[in-house]
Amino acid sequence: MMRAFKILVVLALLGFLGLTGYAYLGDLTPTTVETRAPVTLNGG
Repeated sequence: MMRAFKILVVLALLGFLGLTGYAYLGDLTPTTVETRAPVTLNGG
């Protein structure tokens, strides 16, 4: 039973390290697009 627990802990640590590595090294930047729209102001 203790061996299964150790394997589970090791797998959880490896998953956490993999997720952390992907967050730092993965390309998570959003693509940006410039949008222009005419605006009519009611002043005066």
